[in-house]
Amino acid sequence: MDNIFDRPVIGVVMCRNRLKGHETQTLQEKYLNAVLNAGGLPVALPHALAEPELLNALLPKLDGIFLPGSPSNMQPHLYGENGDEPDADPGRDELSLALINAGIDRRIPIFAICRGMQEMVVATGGTLYRRLHEQPEFLEHREDPELPMEGQYAPSHEVQVQQGGLLSTLIPGCNSFWVNSLHGQGAKSLGRLLRVEARSPDGLVEAVSVHDHPFALGVQWHPEWNSSEYALSRLLLEGFITACQNYIAEKQRL
Repeated sequence: MDNIFDRPVIGVVMCRNRLKGHETQTLQEKYLNAVLNAGGLPVALPHALAEPELLNALLPKLDGIFLPGSPSNMQPHLYGENGDEPDADPGRDELSLALINAGIDRRIPIFAICRGMQEMVVATGGTLYRRLHEQPEFLEHREDPELPMEGQYAPSHEVQVQQGGLLSTLIPGCNSFWVNSLHGQGAKSLGRLLRVEARSPDGLVEAVSVHDHPFALGVQWHPEWNSSEYALSRLLLEGFITACQNYIAEKQRL
């Protein structure tokens, strides 16, 4: 059995909910288990850590940043749109954007899932489609809420890997694969720091990475779901943890 203290410390951003009248910050177990099963040590990050002094104290203790999915959507004003978002989480927006910017500057490995990928897009100057289902050119990317959970997370559509990027390195020889799909928003435009790593058959961006960064990957699907059962998910998560271990070694050399 491995030494738990040798595992890279992975900061996982929490989400705000209201439970029995109380403001609460939570993390779904599937994200925590995915990090643990891949060899990381997940640590929950509350939104108050966005405060600059606290964030600066936190960052040296992190070996990786993990941005999970969420039922909430980003605030539209963050990517240049007007109006309100009924399912917003401003505290998560603030912390996630701060962590992404710091992770890019400090070259801390980042793995972002679903909402997390959308946060990467916005943090680097991109924009989002607020309601993909209103865009006739796109497939239906939302899950069917009437299905049991296993059905909601079942493979939904194919994605095509763009060669020469981080994703193609993590899954060599794999040009396309099937993914689940549980999102109502998606990447509309990308800033100059991001490259496209994969697209769905309708052309929607399904994965992105940061140029000139050891590991900053965002995916629109959910590899954390039963991650130990799927070889592709294991490769992505283990690639992230390997990058975090490399980051530790780099810190120790400095």
